Amino acid sequence: MNYFLTYTVYVLILSVLMGVSTWKLFKKMGYQPLLAFVPFYNYYIIQKETRHPKWWALMAYLPIVGPIMMTVFHLFLMEKFGKKLFVDKLLTVILPFIYLAYVNYGKDPEVESEDDELYLTDAEKQEKKKETFIGSITFAVVFATIIHTFITQPFGIPTGSMERTLLVGDFLFVNKLNYGYRMPMRPLAIPFLQSTIMDTGEKGNPKDDPKSYVDAVKLPYFRFPGWEKPERNDIIVFNYPGDSVHTAIDRKDPYVKRCVAIAGDIVEFRGGRLFVNGQPEHRMPDAEVQYAYDATTDQPLDMDAIYKAYGFLPVNVENKVDGGYVYHFQGLTSDLVKEIKAVPGVTAVVENVKPKGEKEISYYPDMNRSMEEQRLVFSSKINISNTIFPYNKNWNQDWYGPLKIPKKGDVITLNADNLPTYQKLISEYENNSFEVKDGKYYINGQPTDKYTVKYNYYMMIGDNRDASLDSRFFGFVPETNIIGKPMFTWLSIQGAFKDASSDFQAPWKIRWERMFKATNTGEKDKTSYWWIAAMILILFFGWEYFMKLFGFRKNKEEEN
Repeated sequence: MNYFLTYTVYVLILSVLMGVSTWKLFKKMGYQPLLAFVPFYNYYIIQKETRHPKWWALMAYLPIVGPIMMTVFHLFLMEKFGKKLFVDKLLTVILPFIYLAYVNYGKDPEVESEDDELYLTDAEKQEKKKETFIGSITFAVVFATIIHTFITQPFGIPTGSMERTLLVGDFLFVNKLNYGYRMPMRPLAIPFLQSTIMDTGEKGNPKDDPKSYVDAVKLPYFRFPGWEKPERNDIIVFNYPGDSVHTAIDRKDPYVKRCVAIAGDIVEFRGGRLFVNGQPEHRMPDAEVQYAYDATTDQPLDMDAIYKAYGFLPVNVENKVDGGYVYHFQGLTSDLVKEIKAVPGVTAVVENVKPKGEKEISYYPDMNRSMEEQRLVFSSKINISNTIFPYNKNWNQDWYGPLKIPKKGDVITLNADNLPTYQKLISEYENNSFEVKDGKYYINGQPTDKYTVKYNYYMMIGDNRDASLDSRFFGFVPETNIIGKPMFTWLSIQGAFKDASSDFQAPWKIRWERMFKATNTGEKDKTSYWWIAAMILILFFGWEYFMKLFGFRKNKEEEN
């Protein structure tokens, strides 16, 4: 309910702004001035008076879409009062409500007569056609924004953490409704941009990048019920919990991993192999799980031939002191290991497994030193994003756990040993104040060592087990961070993203065999949806033709 109460407050504020800046204009159009203050109905009147579809008014206050539609409605209203110059339109867009108020309280505004259109000059008719075209483009953008915001969102795979299940360069459509639609938490934002307008590059601080949303206008977390819940082996897109640049959950970087454990499960890695609730993981037929391997050779490998036979394999090459080479493969499936062993020149292929008890830890560089010194000397501050979770355990990505995944309703008894496991859950994920004073824990100002978990949590792991920044590093993924479930791959381009971790780059090509195939069925041979894509394109481009063909729509000449 907090979401809708906050949302209602924002709607009322906008409605007051609309009423204060346009009441006189509504009176000029023959309506009670107070109607300018009524949410939705005020824009309904504008649509009616400017002869545009009245149902568009329903979109006036929607998150993300609302600001676009309001701007369009304001332009319609200004045009109704003769404000048609470019400068009028620019001021209407960049100074919402301010320019409306200027016209409203300025010299007696006059409503243009509908009969004026009968006396338009040729130049004015041409301008009218341009406006109609721009209006069509605007509506197309609005329609796409609605789909993007409320139904499905495109998502690209830039890294190899899910190879070879999902490939670098796969572009997916993610269904936002399966697990329940999560309402936007930053409703005032530029459509289609996730978090920033532009990237300032490696030299800049990501926190200084211009944001694509207004952080001051915020709404709490709310999710509608879905028709399914996240299950083990689901491939899920979620907002990266370790993103410290963006405080808004829905604006954090999107990640895609496989859900290997749900709330209440116990996770453990033994020698790189995953166990859930004490049992070896159950893999779906489409799960191409990979591990890091070192291949020793007595001669250089023909990587072009290997790529042609097996697809792109990220790898680094090391010259041996006694001659020969070591190829550090980022990830190979068991089948690929057999194939690589049979390649001429390969003398051995050994899995790269970290020793048990060797803690995986990373530190921030000492920024007071030169770049050269930073490569050797690090500060004492732990970089939690690249340190095994929780950072007080002597675990690594191959020997990990056992760790229980928190479940809604679980009661945690806090102590010094489990504090690194649950502190972020309590303070950040579940929005409580948390302090430690004189050895005592204070939650929301109250001394207690007990805490009841508010949300369900999940363990998200990449299928490319040794090349994945996943829950072993950033910890539990709360249900609040879940975006949705990938539906299908609509485009796949090898070489679309550069792999900085590899000495070789994938040759550019379109992987036609992957396009329009389902991504989350669990089947080895996935269903192709190319025919649905073809139908959508035919309907999109041939709608007008079909309407006229079957007599549902007449030409303008026939109407006249």
